[in-house]
Parts: sequence; C-alpha cells; structure tokens
Amino acid sequence: MTRFTVNGNPVHYKMDPATPLLWALRDASNLTGTKYGCGLGQCGACTVHVDGVAHRSCQITIGAIEGSFVTTIEGLSDDRSHPVQQAWVAEQVPQCGYCMSGMIMAAAALLAHKPRPTDDEIDAGITNLCRCGTYPRIRRAIQRAAEMQAGGDAITAAPPPGIKPADAAAAVPALSPPKPSR
Repeated sequence: MTRFTVNGNPVHYKMDPATPLLWALRDASNLTGTKYGCGLGQCGACTVHVDGVAHRSCQITIGAIEGSFVTTIEGLSDDRSHPVQQAWVAEQVPQCGYCMSGMIMAAAALLAHKPRPTDDEIDAGITNLCRCGTYPRIRRAIQRAAEMQAGGDAITAAPPPGIKPADAAAAVPALSPPKPSR
C-alpha cells in the first residue's frame, strides 16, 4: 500500500508498489491527461512533477515516491491560467496535441528552476519528443511564459473549461438577415 499526494489530494493506492506511477494515475485515479507514449522514458508524454521536479511517470514506481507530492497536468492549474498553458495557446503550439501535457509539465518545471532560460537551456531542459515538430513554437511559448512569470502582460488565450456552446454563442450578437433594398 502506497501513500502520497496527487494534485493536493492524499491518495492511498492498494496496488503493487512496483506499479509505474503512470498506470496508477491513469487507471486508479482516472487522471488521463498524463499520456502513455513509449513506455521507455524517452518521449516524455507521461511527464509529471514529483516534489516539483519533472519525471517520466512510466519510469518511476509508486513505491519509490512514498510520501511525495505529485502534480499532473490536471493539477497544474484549475482554470488553465498557468503561464505555460496560456503561452501554449497564444503561440499556437499544439498540432496533434498528444505530447502537449507532458511537454507543458516539463516546461513548467524548467521555468520553476530557471525563470529566464536561454535557448540552450530550453533545449537541454526539454527533452520531450514532439512528432509534429513544433519545437520553434514550443521555444517561443516557453520564452513567452517566462516573460509572463517575470511580470509581463498576462494572456487570456485559453477560456476556463466548462463553457457551454450556448453561452459562448450568446456573447456574439446574432446577425440579422439583410433588409431588401427598394
């Protein structure tokens, strides 16, 4: 039996301590934002924070993190207001989107430890793979998030989750049909 904290909530997994954290999060906690990519710790799609440090959750067992604090993409911010999430949308980083949650978690950990990373530090710190090749946009988004964290203008690019289509449509006035000319 393993106990630690996930996204601020204490958890007690009644699973084999050798179970990879990835599967405990996805299968037992239904936190499916953490993706399974390669299972070898190479792609980074499964990146989460363990005690504030980015880890590939497919490579760390739940027994190894007893008493730790784990943050997944779901726990990074309740309303998508984290600077990295906002910059990701503003810089139009996602293409297929599969690697994005792990990439965002890696970028957030990088910025927590290096608030103003250079391009070389970004390249060294973000080893996640993006099959779509959005690396130039990823770098711009990380730089933009760094500016935001340093007191730059906030971005309101991503709406809070749960907006109903009717509510979104209500904000835009309906178009009237054109009046016939006489």
